[in-house]
Amino acid sequence: MSLEALTCALRSLAPLELAEPWDNVDWLLPGREGRGLARALLTIDLTDAVLDEAAELQVDAIVAYHPVMFEGKKRLRREVASERVVLRAIEAGLPVFSPHTALDAAPGGLTDWLADAIGFGDRSPIVRSALHAGAGQGRVTALAQPASLESIVPRVKAHLGITSLRVACAARHGAGARIETAAVVAGAGGSVLAKASADLWLTGELRHHDVLAAVEAGTTVLLAEHTGTERGYLPILAERLRDVAASGFEVLVSERDRDPVSPAS
Repeated sequence: MSLEALTCALRSLAPLELAEPWDNVDWLLPGREGRGLARALLTIDLTDAVLDEAAELQVDAIVAYHPVMFEGKKRLRREVASERVVLRAIEAGLPVFSPHTALDAAPGGLTDWLADAIGFGDRSPIVRSALHAGAGQGRVTALAQPASLESIVPRVKAHLGITSLRVACAARHGAGARIETAAVVAGAGGSVLAKASADLWLTGELRHHDVLAAVEAGTTVLLAEHTGTERGYLPILAERLRDVAASGFEVLVSERDRDPVSPAS
């Protein structure tokens, strides 16, 4: 498979025009010119451990959800981890693609998967895209079957594949009121969730005072940690990429990609 063909496949799943203006998406490292591609590795974060895995698996490209570079660099230093992985990928001739907020915004992308954790119903973006119908940042759902908070929490944990979930419960839901509407944003969702009115918010992380304000306003907040709202989508992305890639192109999900935050024993 050529780099151009893989580019078309990736952009069909995560149209770059849907990315946020501040984001850094597309091929961030071009790889070795003329290199044929037979196998790609998907990861949330590009780390030394993931690069070691890529070398052992002999992959030809990496799709890293989080951009390996956000801001301009004046130098690349091996003693700085975030810069060292860039150097290592360049030296290995590995092209690195980041879909990030383009994948979040796309219909059927990461955010729709995240919304599925709570339930189904009439769903729409919180911040609508002017470019694609049904696309945009965040999702708000009017649940077809309103549910109690007690039933939603284990459902979210199972869907995301996580063992812990932080809950800031609004008084009315603690007293038994059912959840009728839910808003979700992957990662750090404060700025988008502030535009949504819902009974429940689900995101990865939120500032303390934003959580407090939401609860006081009657909204329950679920926090799954930043990559807890993202990593579980990688196997789905792998299947979707296999469907649109060239026949025989192999898509692997990293087994060494890890959330840097873990519960204390």
